[in-house]
Amino acid sequence: MNAIVTDTLPRLPTARWRVFLAVLGPGLVVMLADTDVGSVLTAAQSGAQWGYQLLTLQFLLIPILYVVQELTVRLGIFTGKGHGELIRETFGPVWAWVSVTGLAVATIGALLTEFSGVAGVGELFGVPRAWSLTLAAGFLLTIVWTGSYRRVERVAIALGLFELVFIWVALRAPIKPDELFAGFSQVPVHSSGFRYLVAANIGAVIMPWMVFYQQSAVADKGLRPEQYTAARWDTAVGAVLTQVVMAAVLLVAAATLWAGHLSPPLDTVSQVARALTPFLGQTLGHTLFGLGMLGAAMVAAIVVALAAAWGFGEVTGYKHSLEYHPFEAPWFYIIFTLGVVGGALIVALAPNLVALSVGVEVMNALMLPLVLGFLVALAVKALPPEHRLRGWYLWVVAGVVVLTSTLGVYGGLSGLS
Repeated sequence: MNAIVTDTLPRLPTARWRVFLAVLGPGLVVMLADTDVGSVLTAAQSGAQWGYQLLTLQFLLIPILYVVQELTVRLGIFTGKGHGELIRETFGPVWAWVSVTGLAVATIGALLTEFSGVAGVGELFGVPRAWSLTLAAGFLLTIVWTGSYRRVERVAIALGLFELVFIWVALRAPIKPDELFAGFSQVPVHSSGFRYLVAANIGAVIMPWMVFYQQSAVADKGLRPEQYTAARWDTAVGAVLTQVVMAAVLLVAAATLWAGHLSPPLDTVSQVARALTPFLGQTLGHTLFGLGMLGAAMVAAIVVALAAAWGFGEVTGYKHSLEYHPFEAPWFYIIFTLGVVGGALIVALAPNLVALSVGVEVMNALMLPLVLGFLVALAVKALPPEHRLRGWYLWVVAGVVVLTSTLGVYGGLSGLS
């Protein structure tokens, strides 16, 4: 990275902001991608089917999300290596392939969800699926094949900020305060359907590709130990922002759809758009919802496909950096292209796959023991001794990981039974 940081700079307020703005990116981008099409639809389902009863969970997940992704920052900065590479060096190639296989499964599910969202938004405005998918895939390939890490990061942030329209819509939604407060005290844990959506929401917040992406992005951006504090703030700001967006979608769905009983599932983008925006009018409602959903889909598609390209590169040893020209790192760009083009083609040829979005998030929750287990093990073993997890914070992280994994797996399995 080009920013120059000395030991005296952080003492000055202006210099602190310069350091923060220079570091800003990996955490914000991955968190904006976290609120992807599947996450938006999961939040909408949560509000439509259970009202405000899952709202508290959105805010409880903020510190959990931060704790998990902060470990990727720590590992990326103090080892200078991506997640897959570090697993390979620390635990051997077999475990590295186990990890990247989980990444591949999560990547396929995520990309199908993102491109289904793109196709759904296009159909809202009468654009044929083939056209919307071709334009989206072409845009993504052009940005990554012709840009540096810094350029790709800036484009991703610009796309992700369109998600903020969901917050504006929530501020105009007809929310009833008495129903809102009642939702905080009514938690139907006895219902398998409720537990299934709890698992889906957990899986919508902590995903395997996020771990791979942020650690690899920190390493690719060249962040240094003296920038660690700023990188943690980057992650913290992103964690709050993504969950505020999730809460906004849930609030709108609860205000417009929930009537004290389970509502029918929302299986398509057009169903969600019609349900969430009646109080804004069709034109304005569809426009705002389309912008938010398209931004979520595009930033997530960039992050997911890059996470796969980085992950496979780290495990196999081929060159894997956005700073390389495509001819210098052909396999890195080929893997990215296969993810983008393959996802777009499957969605173009298959029926509407948006209905699978909640299921994809539950799948992410079921993979949490593997993903978080590797992450904590690396933080204990692979970091320099002075930066390893130890003492009370190690127990806090272990407790968060065990609790989150247990809830995700238990909720997912009970909902499937």
